[in-house]
Amino acid sequence: MWAEDDLGGGAPACLESYKVPVEGKVYRMYHGTSRENAEKIKVSGFKQSSGGMLGPGVYLSRDLKKASRYPLDLPENERVVLRVKVNVGRVKKIDRQGHPLQKTWHDQGYDTAWCPPNCGMVSSGLEEDYCVWDPKRITVIGEIRPKTQGSDIDPSDCNVYTMYHGTSREAAEKIKREGFRPSTHGMLGHGVYESHSVSMPLHLPENQRVVLRVKVNVGKVIRIDRQGHQHQYTWHDMGYDTAWCPPNCGMVPSGLEEFCVWDPRQITVIDEIHPMPYANFYSLFYFTK
Repeated sequence: MWAEDDLGGGAPACLESYKVPVEGKVYRMYHGTSRENAEKIKVSGFKQSSGGMLGPGVYLSRDLKKASRYPLDLPENERVVLRVKVNVGRVKKIDRQGHPLQKTWHDQGYDTAWCPPNCGMVSSGLEEDYCVWDPKRITVIGEIRPKTQGSDIDPSDCNVYTMYHGTSREAAEKIKREGFRPSTHGMLGHGVYESHSVSMPLHLPENQRVVLRVKVNVGKVIRIDRQGHQHQYTWHDMGYDTAWCPPNCGMVPSGLEEFCVWDPRQITVIDEIHPMPYANFYSLFYFTK
């Protein structure tokens, strides 16, 4: 299972796959590689591949799921996905095998070649590929490593994590203006409930749902791993800032983990996620500022 690490706010918007990239714009994309190569890239920058479906360049995707599959010959625990921002410059759409500029687009003055989804160029058909000629157009802004499904590793005290909060569009706007307000009740009592998983509020119609992506300074964390835990509702009285239910402990019906943060001031909204306006199993959400 792959998830976004906390890489800070101010990142460029992610390019939605159903939109043509705007020339000269900066986008968030991903590049899958080995851990060893990731360290080299962070020190020395990207290097052009000598070939590929679109010829020489640096190959990227806007889809984390797709990027996380590479390199295909490495086990998942040896892979890293670099999260990057890319100034795409002048973009050429290559939408079929045998396109007259498939390998020569840069000779015609283009900076990036783009394969749109489901055009027959990419075998998976899931998402588009980008080939960027000049590595200097790409800046690494963080890395993402796989997280084992059902991991039982306790969150570290005083760390900052990326989490998600599902709500309505109306409530999301109010939160962005005024900040979070703690609930007065819940499985862990008073606090703001967050998760590492993107989960839409299913009781709302799809066009009214929003997930806020946030960064959380968890402070001092207590593990609550069973119903009836002696501090299930009194953890803050014991000096803790956040209560954490690990995955598959029987506390959450879905089996996912849950966090309850006492002080809303420890939570900062980064951006928001809406359902995609089309049905694509591999790209259900898109980010907005």
